[in-house]
Amino acid sequence: MQTQIKEIDDAKLTDLIVPRFLKYVRYWTTSDPDVKETPSTPGQWDLAKALAEELRGLGLTDVDLTDHCYVIARLPPSPGRESRQAVGFLAHLDTASDVSGKDVKPQLVKNYDGQKIQLTGNNVLDPREDASLAAQKGKAIIHTDGSTLLGADDKAGIAEIMGALEWLLTHPEIPHGPVEIIFTPDEETGKGLPEFPLERIKSTVCYTLDGGPVGELEVECFNAWKIKAQFKGKTIHPGYARGIMANAITMAASFTGMLPRSESPEATDGYYGYYNTQEINGTPDACTLDMYIRDFENSGIERRLAALENFARAVEAQFPGGKVILETTDQYHNMKEKIDARPEALETLKKAAANLGIDSYLKPIRGGTDGSRLTELGIPTPNIFTGGRNWHGRTEWAAVSEMTMACKLVIELIRLWGEDFC
Repeated sequence: MQTQIKEIDDAKLTDLIVPRFLKYVRYWTTSDPDVKETPSTPGQWDLAKALAEELRGLGLTDVDLTDHCYVIARLPPSPGRESRQAVGFLAHLDTASDVSGKDVKPQLVKNYDGQKIQLTGNNVLDPREDASLAAQKGKAIIHTDGSTLLGADDKAGIAEIMGALEWLLTHPEIPHGPVEIIFTPDEETGKGLPEFPLERIKSTVCYTLDGGPVGELEVECFNAWKIKAQFKGKTIHPGYARGIMANAITMAASFTGMLPRSESPEATDGYYGYYNTQEINGTPDACTLDMYIRDFENSGIERRLAALENFARAVEAQFPGGKVILETTDQYHNMKEKIDARPEALETLKKAAANLGIDSYLKPIRGGTDGSRLTELGIPTPNIFTGGRNWHGRTEWAAVSEMTMACKLVIELIRLWGEDFC
């Protein structure tokens, strides 16, 4: 049976994935980090409803769309496999707000010639600067036109899960246990599954499809905090401001200037954490700054939180009469410790990859997934590659062969979790 999964015709799987992906990315599902409600934007409802209808159209009868836009569907086990552990697969509906996700125009290149691709504006896909792109010569890729992001993060994951599901439904000769499909809103906001109906989830192990190049597997992520800094100024007519005014905008600028440049996203990689400013708004009277801090170790988070408090007090000392208030929010935690406590989640994933001839490797997520929060809630959830690159930007693209391999990996995982050894 292992050989059967490995020898599935890639072209047939690709035909299940690519049309779906091209359709899904056209849904405008950009989330809004400034909206507290879940989902934060109405477009996510449009895709969620379409997916729920598609799942029912495939023949699933246990499909639920919750009041907060979570799609949960179940594939019944094969006869005789009812007692096996349920395994879940999760991807998110929304796209990041960094770049517009409206009117996405995906470009399918069936036989990439290995040359530079000029997108709209000054955006370019250049294989001389991207070895991963150069490696796709002669293969199919899908890229943005340069005016928006593409949405492979995470609609590639959705398409791969849906493709695997349809394959299993049309190939009952592949035995499996209970399977759960979960699509979530607002992952990109870092909210961490608010209003998630954990009590409805039957899976004891889940996998997110929200990663990058083929073979990349992830079981550790950042610890993540969000900080809102409020700067309260003291205003007066600027002609009479000497010794009186405390300009909130200038206070915010001074605060950001204290952030270590060596601990910014653009100056760090691997296991190095960072401070990341996101948005600043205000007037001389009052100004707000939104930012994130990230680190793989709790000690790194604690150090940065303490540093921000010191920077706030230093700004107040610079601007007599001004006030700085920091609001901190714990977003999600490194999932490694809890996944390590359930080693079968990763062991089965590695075995599935090996069965398919995938040269897998572990890499830390310099970010997080909804699996981070699900792991914290008690369901270990490693992350799997999707084939996407350059997320959140106008040069985002995806490798079709790697999307197909991710789909095949989902099928093999489902088969393995239906075996006795699990």
